[in-house]
Amino acid sequence: MAWYQVKGNDSDVVFSSRIRFARNLTGYRFERGLSTEDANAIVEKIEKALGGEYVKTDMTVLSATKAASLVEQHLISRDFAAKNGPHALFRNDNKSLSVMALEEDHIRLQCILPGLALRDAFQFACECDDRLDEALDIAYDETLGYLTHCPTNLGTGMRASVMLFLPALKQARMIPSLSHQISKIGLTMRGLYGEGSEPSGCLYQISNQVTLGSSEEDILHKLEETVQSIMEKERTLRSSVTGEAALRRADRIHRAEGTLRYATMLSSEEFFSLYTDLKLGIALGEIDSITDETLNTLLINVLPATLTENAGTAPKNGAERDLERAAFVKKALGGSCLKNE
Repeated sequence: MAWYQVKGNDSDVVFSSRIRFARNLTGYRFERGLSTEDANAIVEKIEKALGGEYVKTDMTVLSATKAASLVEQHLISRDFAAKNGPHALFRNDNKSLSVMALEEDHIRLQCILPGLALRDAFQFACECDDRLDEALDIAYDETLGYLTHCPTNLGTGMRASVMLFLPALKQARMIPSLSHQISKIGLTMRGLYGEGSEPSGCLYQISNQVTLGSSEEDILHKLEETVQSIMEKERTLRSSVTGEAALRRADRIHRAEGTLRYATMLSSEEFFSLYTDLKLGIALGEIDSITDETLNTLLINVLPATLTENAGTAPKNGAERDLERAAFVKKALGGSCLKNE
């Protein structure tokens, strides 16, 4: 199941859950100081340790458009897509697991699951981590924990995050204060694509900032408690809208549905705005002709690089993409099946 597909009863607020581990091999420099020979050796060792269940993508021969599409699908980071020298992606579709070999660290292992599923994601990530640990000599210090390129990842080397859909909190202008509040307990709020990215579609990542001095259980428990609190605030604000304000909200939701169904051109920015209203409409029961799964799949497939890849054509200019995006959305909302990556 893809990370953007529906799971559980929390899909009105919770989009997905992610666990990421940073690991390095002993006997080698950190990624930036590696020779080409050592870099290739590390990739080969990781491939052998993972075994045949994982499909390898050699990033050095991948087109820029395909790499950008992998970023849009949250399978790799933007830095990983842009880097030179040997590096590879390994992916196991069965459990939404992927391993970036030679990103900032030698190994960046992540598991992304739909809905509030931090414990499941942690379990699957640990299974892969154990496999790597058994086959490789992972850099670990009894005092500092896992040794990582960035000191902020020392300790568990784990980043846990949950993607939340928070239109009511944004409308109430409560996001800045919420971000400030959670920073006091070692959590951070970021946009759709993590550090340095802007929020799109009212989607926000909540993740731990501290990895040293906290156990994996401590990190998961704190994040789960915080997410539950945020969910309650978001739902309370949604239900507090009444009278004329509720009518205006319903009108905006149905206008968004009409635009997505019949527009001739759609930019990425406009799609995100309409997506926000329509997703809220589904959560509120205003829209029953479109499922969350269809809408969330659209969210990935209409982004520029992925749209181009799915179409199997050469990269196009903005106007051509806007035409193609609108046609794709119109067809999808008309009942045609979407291709799930």
